[in-house]
Amino acid sequence: MNVDLSAEFLAATPTHENRSTEQLRAWARIALDYGDELAAAHPELPQLDIREKTGGKRPGEVLLAEYHHRDHRVTLYRDSLDFAREVSAKRGCPLAPEKLRRAAIAHEVGHHLLHGPRTRELNRRLGHRVFRLRAHVAGADELVVHRYAQRLSGIDPLLLNNFLIDALPGA
Repeated sequence: MNVDLSAEFLAATPTHENRSTEQLRAWARIALDYGDELAAAHPELPQLDIREKTGGKRPGEVLLAEYHHRDHRVTLYRDSLDFAREVSAKRGCPLAPEKLRRAAIAHEVGHHLLHGPRTRELNRRLGHRVFRLRAHVAGADELVVHRYAQRLSGIDPLLLNNFLIDALPGA
Protein backbone atom coordinates (compact mmCIF):
# COMPACT_ATOMS: atom_id res chain seq x y z
CA MET A 1 0.00 0.00 0.00
CA ASN A 2 1.42 3.31 -0.92
CA VAL A 3 0.61 6.81 0.24
CA ASP A 4 -0.81 7.92 -3.12
CA LEU A 5 -3.28 5.02 -3.35
CA SER A 6 -4.20 5.54 0.30
CA ALA A 7 -4.78 9.26 -0.26
CA GLU A 8 -7.00 8.39 -3.24
CA PHE A 9 -8.97 6.08 -0.94
CA LEU A 10 -9.47 8.94 1.52
CA ALA A 11 -10.39 11.33 -1.32
CA ALA A 12 -13.18 8.95 -2.37
CA THR A 13 -14.50 8.82 1.20
CA PRO A 14 -17.49 11.10 1.86
CA THR A 15 -16.58 14.28 3.79
CA HIS A 16 -13.17 14.57 2.10
CA GLU A 17 -14.30 15.97 -1.26
CA ASN A 18 -12.76 19.39 -0.62
CA ARG A 19 -9.61 18.32 1.23
CA SER A 20 -6.26 19.13 -0.31
CA THR A 21 -4.08 16.40 -1.72
CA GLU A 22 -1.41 17.37 0.80
CA GLN A 23 -3.82 16.94 3.72
CA LEU A 24 -5.03 13.57 2.46
CA ARG A 25 -1.45 12.37 1.90
CA ALA A 26 -0.48 13.47 5.41
CA TRP A 27 -3.43 11.62 6.96
CA ALA A 28 -2.70 8.56 4.81
CA ARG A 29 0.94 8.50 5.95
CA ILE A 30 -0.12 8.75 9.62
CA ALA A 31 -2.65 5.92 9.20
CA LEU A 32 -0.16 3.67 7.38
CA ASP A 33 2.50 4.29 10.02
CA TYR A 34 -0.01 3.49 12.75
CA GLY A 35 -0.88 0.23 10.96
CA ASP A 36 2.82 -0.62 10.89
CA GLU A 37 3.03 -0.01 14.65
CA LEU A 38 -0.05 -2.17 15.25
CA ALA A 39 1.53 -5.02 13.25
CA ALA A 40 4.81 -4.67 15.15
CA ALA A 41 2.94 -4.83 18.47
CA HIS A 42 0.69 -7.74 17.37
CA PRO A 43 2.63 -9.77 14.79
CA GLU A 44 0.65 -12.97 15.36
CA LEU A 45 -3.05 -13.52 14.87
CA PRO A 46 -4.85 -14.56 18.05
CA GLN A 47 -6.54 -17.94 18.21
CA LEU A 48 -10.12 -17.23 17.20
CA ASP A 49 -13.19 -19.22 16.39
CA ILE A 50 -13.21 -19.14 12.57
CA ARG A 51 -16.37 -20.14 10.77
CA GLU A 52 -16.79 -20.37 7.04
CA LYS A 53 -19.94 -20.05 5.01
CA THR A 54 -21.23 -18.60 1.75
CA GLY A 55 -23.27 -15.46 1.29
CA GLY A 56 -20.63 -12.74 1.21
CA LYS A 57 -21.00 -11.97 -2.48
CA ARG A 58 -24.17 -10.04 -3.17
CA PRO A 59 -25.18 -7.62 -5.93
CA GLY A 60 -22.86 -4.63 -5.66
CA GLU A 61 -21.05 -5.99 -2.60
CA VAL A 62 -18.27 -8.42 -1.74
CA LEU A 63 -17.76 -9.17 1.95
CA LEU A 64 -14.70 -11.35 2.57
CA ALA A 65 -15.01 -11.66 6.35
CA GLU A 66 -16.71 -10.28 9.45
CA TYR A 67 -15.56 -10.01 13.06
CA HIS A 68 -18.24 -10.62 15.69
CA HIS A 69 -17.32 -8.63 18.79
CA ARG A 70 -19.63 -10.38 21.23
CA ASP A 71 -18.14 -13.84 20.83
CA HIS A 72 -14.75 -12.93 19.26
CA ARG A 73 -15.54 -14.98 16.17
CA VAL A 74 -14.63 -14.41 12.53
CA THR A 75 -16.85 -15.49 9.67
CA LEU A 76 -15.10 -16.05 6.35
CA TYR A 77 -17.20 -16.06 3.20
CA ARG A 78 -15.95 -18.79 0.87
CA ASP A 79 -17.79 -17.45 -2.19
CA SER A 80 -16.21 -14.01 -1.75
CA LEU A 81 -12.74 -15.43 -1.17
CA ASP A 82 -13.09 -17.54 -4.34
CA PHE A 83 -14.26 -14.47 -6.26
CA ALA A 84 -11.30 -12.43 -4.93
CA ARG A 85 -8.86 -15.12 -6.06
CA GLU A 86 -10.46 -15.27 -9.54
CA VAL A 87 -10.42 -11.49 -9.95
CA SER A 88 -6.83 -11.18 -8.73
CA ALA A 89 -5.66 -13.95 -11.06
CA LYS A 90 -7.33 -12.20 -14.02
CA ARG A 91 -5.53 -8.99 -13.05
CA GLY A 92 -2.19 -10.81 -13.08
CA CYS A 93 -1.83 -11.03 -9.28
CA PRO A 94 -2.76 -14.61 -8.31
CA LEU A 95 -3.29 -15.09 -4.58
CA ALA A 96 -2.67 -18.26 -2.61
CA PRO A 97 -5.84 -19.31 -0.76
CA GLU A 98 -4.15 -19.42 2.67
CA LYS A 99 -2.57 -16.03 2.17
CA LEU A 100 -5.91 -14.49 1.21
CA ARG A 101 -7.59 -16.20 4.15
CA ARG A 102 -4.92 -14.80 6.50
CA ALA A 103 -5.37 -11.30 5.05
CA ALA A 104 -9.14 -11.43 5.56
CA ILE A 105 -8.77 -12.61 9.17
CA ALA A 106 -6.02 -10.07 9.91
CA HIS A 107 -8.20 -7.27 8.59
CA GLU A 108 -10.99 -8.19 10.99
CA VAL A 109 -8.56 -8.63 13.90
CA GLY A 110 -7.15 -5.20 13.06
CA HIS A 111 -10.59 -3.66 13.54
CA HIS A 112 -10.82 -5.38 16.92
CA LEU A 113 -7.36 -4.15 17.97
CA LEU A 114 -8.13 -0.59 16.92
CA HIS A 115 -11.03 -0.13 19.35
CA GLY A 116 -10.93 2.14 22.37
CA PRO A 117 -7.63 3.77 23.34
CA ARG A 118 -5.98 2.95 20.01
CA THR A 119 -8.72 4.79 18.10
CA ARG A 120 -8.33 7.79 20.38
CA GLU A 121 -4.56 7.72 19.81
CA LEU A 122 -5.07 7.53 16.03
CA ASN A 123 -7.40 10.54 16.16
CA ARG A 124 -4.89 12.43 18.29
CA ARG A 125 -2.11 11.77 15.77
CA LEU A 126 -4.29 12.76 12.83
CA GLY A 127 -4.92 16.11 14.54
CA HIS A 128 -8.22 16.78 12.79
CA ARG A 129 -10.44 19.22 14.64
CA VAL A 130 -14.02 20.31 14.13
CA PHE A 131 -15.23 23.23 16.24
CA ARG A 132 -12.03 22.96 18.31
CA LEU A 133 -12.78 19.33 19.23
CA ARG A 134 -10.70 16.36 18.13
CA ALA A 135 -12.56 14.66 15.30
CA HIS A 136 -12.58 11.34 13.47
CA VAL A 137 -11.05 11.21 9.98
CA ALA A 138 -13.38 9.05 7.92
CA GLY A 139 -11.50 6.18 6.29
CA ALA A 140 -8.29 6.51 8.32
CA ASP A 141 -9.20 3.54 10.53
CA GLU A 142 -9.73 1.44 7.42
CA LEU A 143 -6.27 2.36 6.16
CA VAL A 144 -4.79 1.33 9.51
CA VAL A 145 -6.38 -2.14 9.40
CA HIS A 146 -5.56 -2.55 5.71
CA ARG A 147 -1.91 -1.90 6.51
CA TYR A 148 -2.06 -4.25 9.52
CA ALA A 149 -3.49 -6.99 7.27
CA GLN A 150 -0.85 -6.29 4.64
CA ARG A 151 1.97 -6.62 7.16
CA LEU A 152 0.60 -9.93 8.48
CA SER A 153 -0.27 -11.46 5.10
CA GLY A 154 1.82 -9.81 2.39
CA ILE A 155 -1.33 -8.94 0.44
CA ASP A 156 -2.20 -5.30 -0.28
CA PRO A 157 -5.88 -5.11 0.77
CA LEU A 158 -6.38 -1.71 -0.84
CA LEU A 159 -5.20 -2.98 -4.21
CA LEU A 160 -7.40 -6.07 -3.80
CA ASN A 161 -10.30 -3.80 -2.88
CA ASN A 162 -9.79 -1.85 -6.11
CA PHE A 163 -9.69 -5.09 -8.14
CA LEU A 164 -12.98 -6.20 -6.56
CA ILE A 165 -14.70 -2.86 -7.13
CA ASP A 166 -13.65 -2.89 -10.79
CA ALA A 167 -14.98 -6.43 -11.18
CA LEU A 168 -18.43 -5.75 -9.75
CA PRO A 169 -21.22 -5.35 -12.30
CA GLY A 170 -21.88 -1.70 -13.04
CA ALA A 171 -18.38 -0.57 -12.05
